[in-house]
Amino acid sequence: MTTRTTQMIVRFSAPFMLPVFDAPQPAGDYRVEQDEELLEIPSRLAWRRVSAFIHLPAIGIDSHTHQMVPIDPADLDAALEKDHQQS
Repeated sequence: MTTRTTQMIVRFSAPFMLPVFDAPQPAGDYRVEQDEELLEIPSRLAWRRVSAFIHLPAIGIDSHTHQMVPIDPADLDAALEKDHQQS
């Protein structure tokens, strides 16, 4: 099966929490990588997200440690929607 990895930057205007975090993360821009696999659909290309990772800390935050944390893409979508509703 064909797979690809896409990268994007997401912005949170307020601290946010995802189920895999021990504590809320501060507002800021975060790099997210998503792995997708090609679906076999006749006459068109379609991709399905199969995993996602968020890079911690936020872009521009100095830290001695950097993490790439696996997250559920649906949890990220819900957190972004909540953040946009609050701002």
